[in-house]
Amino acid sequence: MRKTTPELQARLDADATTFCHCWKLVRRDGVKLGFTDHDRDLAFGDTTYTARAGLDAASAESSLGFAIGGTEVSGALSTDTLLEADLVSGRYDAASFETWLVDWTDPAQRMLLDISTIGEVKRSEYAFTAELRSLAHKLDQVRGRRYQQACCADLGDAQCAVRLDVAAFQAHATVIASGGPSECVAQLATYDAGWFTGGRVEFTTGDNAGALVSIKSHRVSDAGDVLIFWTPLAAAIRPGDNFTVTAGCDKSFATCGLKFSNVPNFRGFPHIPGNDVLMSYPGQSDPLMDGGSLFR
Repeated sequence: MRKTTPELQARLDADATTFCHCWKLVRRDGVKLGFTDHDRDLAFGDTTYTARAGLDAASAESSLGFAIGGTEVSGALSTDTLLEADLVSGRYDAASFETWLVDWTDPAQRMLLDISTIGEVKRSEYAFTAELRSLAHKLDQVRGRRYQQACCADLGDAQCAVRLDVAAFQAHATVIASGGPSECVAQLATYDAGWFTGGRVEFTTGDNAGALVSIKSHRVSDAGDVLIFWTPLAAAIRPGDNFTVTAGCDKSFATCGLKFSNVPNFRGFPHIPGNDVLMSYPGQSDPLMDGGSLFR
């Protein structure tokens, strides 16, 4: 139950109210944006809430217990507030989103309705729709280590400890040809095919400067190294664009040892018996089911 001041409650109970909604969006890089459904800009706190953004909210859903409630917001892709390139590059992923009820005649009379996190974002030609997840969604996130064969660390993080800023795992290259918004060709020296599969590319120049995308596949052709991305970029990839490419890891024990020489930091359990062993039973002709080690 939300608490209100007597003055705010009196304004809410009035026959004619002067309330509007304001939304504050804080990206992970610290950029703050404010929007309102009022017909003029409002300002309170450290944020100005613009009226020209055209942001609209759908009905919210909430429930008792630990179920994840949520809603959606939709808006226009504007040149001065919300850019398609920012959405595609993931700058709004997991951004904080505050919903306020504000008296536009006196913004000091306001009430925080909800704090949520941006989830899935859907784009159309001129607009977008963003899913807002309640704070309960954090209860679904994995905490601690999983008992699994694959490594639970991310390549290059503190648990993995692999240095990615060395020539063996990172390269700087220039696009020599493009196969569309999700494919480019470059010369990556003597790296084997598949070396960068599962890795990432960060563009440093061109219309996609600052965009970070994951690599779906890496193959070598006569024209050069072909990189195919999981998601298309917002702007066209053009010859001459510079980028930094980082090697990928499939989180297997073999890759950790052969590719990165990092077995001591492997964060998985590679010797867990698989489902075939769990479902099997000992037989006279099966020498592996004698009670001894499966890895001798």
